[in-house]
Amino acid sequence: MSDDLTRDVWAKIRPLTPARIGLARAGASLATAPQLAFQLAHARARDAVHEQLDDARLADDLAPASLPVLRIASAAHGRQQFLMRPDLGRRLGDGAEAVLAPHRGVYDLVIVVADGLSARAVQTHAAPVLSLAVDGLRRDGWRIAPIVIAHQGRVAIGDAIAAALGAECVAVLIGERPGLSAPDSMGAYLTWRPHAATTDAERNCISNIRADGIGTADAAFKIAATLRAMRRRQTSGVALKDESDTLTIARDPLSLP
Repeated sequence: MSDDLTRDVWAKIRPLTPARIGLARAGASLATAPQLAFQLAHARARDAVHEQLDDARLADDLAPASLPVLRIASAAHGRQQFLMRPDLGRRLGDGAEAVLAPHRGVYDLVIVVADGLSARAVQTHAAPVLSLAVDGLRRDGWRIAPIVIAHQGRVAIGDAIAAALGAECVAVLIGERPGLSAPDSMGAYLTWRPHAATTDAERNCISNIRADGIGTADAAFKIAATLRAMRRRQTSGVALKDESDTLTIARDPLSLP
């Protein structure tokens, strides 16, 4: 196959995926342009992991949800310890219970926003997604606890927060591990009646929430639909199949029963 024909084949396929395919080469090595692009993507992914969450700005961004916003931290002290000790990111830090205790009540849902492995992801996507999802759930009569921003938090910190606030289920919006084409991907982990021994098999995950993945409206729809199914069937995780894609969305998707 000639070089010209090879280039034509890749040219048709390359716009269909962010994957690095058919890269130009110089002998046995990558050409300069794709090599520099790879190094830039790798640097952006590393930066996303180490970037600090601006929880004060995030709290302001979440104001349109019309819910109180609480700010706590996990038991990890500093970003380096958070990365080296995942277990500490799953626990409430000093003073967290004192912040949560005055707000304990009877709630259907608590929403937790945690930086995870990409603060940039939740800084960008959490507020617009929650603005849509909360509106739909509120119209259904859901009792929603204050939103909790968990600094240096992992997914399982939501279990402890739900227990402290008295919420029946928890939705954790968290920055996912950055990839070379997605340093700002957010995930949503939804759990029915979380407890200290909850496993990942008991959670439902909506992944790849970002501009080039699952968009804001679709993510809000999936979160709301999954939460409704959880409450209706009294379960979550592997026992609950995601059927949101089969629902009719000709009308306002967030108002569907």
